[in-house]
Amino acid sequence: MKSRSTFLPFALPYITKDEIDSVVETLKSGWLTTGPKTRLFEQKFCEYTGSPYAAALNSATAGLFLSLAASGVKKGDNVITTPYTFCATYNVVLENNANLILADVKEDDYNIDPAEIEKSSKNKKIKAVIPVHFGGLPCDMEEILAFAKRKKALVIEDAAHALSARYKGKQIGDVSGAAGDATVFSFYATKNITTGEGGMVTTRSKKLRELITVLSLHGISKDAWKRYTAEGSWHYKVTHAGYKYNMMDLQAALGLEQLKKAEKFLKMREAIAAAYSKELKYVDGITVPFTFKDKQSAWHLYVLRIDDRILKINRNVFIEKLKEANIGASVHFIPAHLHPYYRKKFGFKPSDFPVATKLYNQSLSLPIYPKMQSADVRYVADKIKEIARKYKR
Repeated sequence: MKSRSTFLPFALPYITKDEIDSVVETLKSGWLTTGPKTRLFEQKFCEYTGSPYAAALNSATAGLFLSLAASGVKKGDNVITTPYTFCATYNVVLENNANLILADVKEDDYNIDPAEIEKSSKNKKIKAVIPVHFGGLPCDMEEILAFAKRKKALVIEDAAHALSARYKGKQIGDVSGAAGDATVFSFYATKNITTGEGGMVTTRSKKLRELITVLSLHGISKDAWKRYTAEGSWHYKVTHAGYKYNMMDLQAALGLEQLKKAEKFLKMREAIAAAYSKELKYVDGITVPFTFKDKQSAWHLYVLRIDDRILKINRNVFIEKLKEANIGASVHFIPAHLHPYYRKKFGFKPSDFPVATKLYNQSLSLPIYPKMQSADVRYVADKIKEIARKYKR
């Protein structure tokens, strides 16, 4: 099969005239930073996810950090999360001066294993658990919440990948379902909806939402953004040592239009995932993602596993072969215990979390985004089959 002449990127945002017009309108309004569009985005996000409160921020990393800080996580507290996530999840624990504890993942869904949480927490007082909904597939939230209840621990969900995902019929973040104390979403450029950079925390706690909002804008008292409006006042109070993590109205203008398309984007991603799985599920040496009756993935990622016992090439070489065919692929993620910083700081070894190590060595992520055409999807699938046939042992 002849290779395409242009490169197929790993990810591209889906931006239309709606988003452009919304941003231009905001530019013309003269109000660019945190203001009415940001508050409207929070309101609409609550309606979409089924959460009573939301705080818009400049990143999901800020959301995770402030969720921990505003919940009282402090020096010496123990926080458990997965080794199989982006480094932001670990760094926010360390930035709050808490102790990072890792628990291995399950092989079928890449998500933190509740049984490993139990093992890692043995004889320890746990302040918080951060489950990460890897690739948009929900964790075993009922088991995690039951553990947290026994331990009197917080649950801060890292839902950077999981907007539109469902767990037992409920949206991730829906407080009528199995939701944690806070759920943190990402709107980075590659995510299921985007504001360029940006994030959102949803919670059932009005108090937590208000404190996160105050901390996100220098610790200035409530509604600081109104200082420059007709209804505001020049006088303000600093009530906490805060940060600069607020979302701008420019970002919210983009997010408001993207959010209207969230379900459409989900269906488009589902269609791509279904097409990939149909074409690749019987290819020797390739394992497609598992699906689960009680968990609906947001399909932020589509992750294949490469078995070099069946193929003469490993994951790294497979990615190079895809690149030669002008296909962008990636790896999600390099686990914590394989990075030099965390290995040096905590003495981690690859054998400490064997499932995460195994998955990392086998996994690659394929392009999956609404801007892809059906011909793009077919091309990727055909090239994977071609490479697998060529290098079968």
